[in-house]
Amino acid sequence: MATPGAEEDALGRYRSPLVSRYASAEMAFNFSERKKFGTWRRLWLYLAQAEKSLGLPITDEQIQEMEANLDNIDFKMAAEEEKKLRHDVMAHVHTFAHCCPKAAAIIHLGATSCYVGDNTDLIVLRDGFNLLLPKLARVISRLADFAEKYADLPTLGFTHYQPAQLTTVGKRCCLWIQDLCMDLQKLERAQDDLRFRGVKGTTGTQASFLQLFEGDHSKVEELDRLVTAKAGFKRAYIVTGQTYSRKVDIEVLSVLASLGASIHKICTDIRLLANLKEIEEPFEKDQIGSSAMPYKRNPMRSERCCSLARHLMTLVLDPLQTASVQWFERTLDDSANRRVCLAEAFLTADIILSTLQNISEGLVVYPKVIERRIRQELPFMATENIIVAMVKAGGNRQDCHEKVRVLSQQAAAVVKQEGGDNDLIARVRADPYFSPIHGHLESLLDPSSFTGRAPQQVAKFLKEEVRPALVPYQSKMGGKIELAL
Repeated sequence: MATPGAEEDALGRYRSPLVSRYASAEMAFNFSERKKFGTWRRLWLYLAQAEKSLGLPITDEQIQEMEANLDNIDFKMAAEEEKKLRHDVMAHVHTFAHCCPKAAAIIHLGATSCYVGDNTDLIVLRDGFNLLLPKLARVISRLADFAEKYADLPTLGFTHYQPAQLTTVGKRCCLWIQDLCMDLQKLERAQDDLRFRGVKGTTGTQASFLQLFEGDHSKVEELDRLVTAKAGFKRAYIVTGQTYSRKVDIEVLSVLASLGASIHKICTDIRLLANLKEIEEPFEKDQIGSSAMPYKRNPMRSERCCSLARHLMTLVLDPLQTASVQWFERTLDDSANRRVCLAEAFLTADIILSTLQNISEGLVVYPKVIERRIRQELPFMATENIIVAMVKAGGNRQDCHEKVRVLSQQAAAVVKQEGGDNDLIARVRADPYFSPIHGHLESLLDPSSFTGRAPQQVAKFLKEEVRPALVPYQSKMGGKIELAL
């Protein structure tokens, strides 16, 4: 049997479809080994630079050697070291030291493993938000354009998925947008709330650094501040154990789970509308809806969003449980779990946002189908208007109500028992009792008169709340997105 090549060997092992099938290259890189271990080396460099500036005996040559080898990572050597040492951080300390022999003695000086581990996680979370926020803004922008375009188009509203008063296509879309705007604010807040762990030592007391600086508390505080600034954070947590509080992970995954719930609701609505043939997601020229039924146009993009959103919503259970069982200053039963749930939450959020952007850029509306459904239901909704018009013409409200009730029941029987069209208005026209308003029936049945202030609400909402929220992202709106699969 021939020895498999690298590509064939990869096909013989499980690969997460989040990366192999769906996620963007940028988000996949953000959680990659190269990003992680490259960040570890940068953190070791920041620490050495700050320690040198505060008077520790570290030379320019050592700093330059570290700078020159930040991305010169021998991953094979690191894997061998970890297998031998059973410690990932020390494996990479040795691997870094191997290519930086002059700096070997000062790499990781005073630090604990969580100095690189937790601080890198915080950097990756921050950078993950930097990728998600513009994507979410783009989705909101595309849907805002859609809402504006269809702000005046009447459509049948539903409560309990039963016909209710009319709304407009644009107003319904604004319900989606409002949820996403709330998510945008929550993601922004969660990112702003992130702090750096900084240099805190083994149990968070900074004892090792206080010893390095011979009891000088001000230098330890300045070391923390310098490294925090070098990593691009404005603030560090003042109090930590060995790790930053795992409640931070709860906050991060909670906002992502909330985003998942919003997108699940939006895409469920789109799937229901596709069944009604009122609105459809994009359907490509050569796309196949079903292997058995060639006529089908399955809403597969919306279904994908719902499927992955369910996964995203469940991931918040991991950090909830992890935070609850962290003993004292820390235990290691968080580590393996966090390797999975943090990455998967951001990868999943990235995928469903990209997919929803693709959907929102190609939504197809069928006004004639919408109009036909309105015609089927509007006569029943117009009965109150008919009664009011008759009273204004001199009729008795109770007599009119009974007449309308009888005719409505007859029309409903035609629809439900005979499968016919709603003929209530024809019955009203044929009844001499209603002759005073026969000439006004068309205006009484104008769908736009049943949508209330929906068009005005759309305009006000987009102008006052949506467009201003998108201003910080204007330079990142980009073009249309095409899905790889």
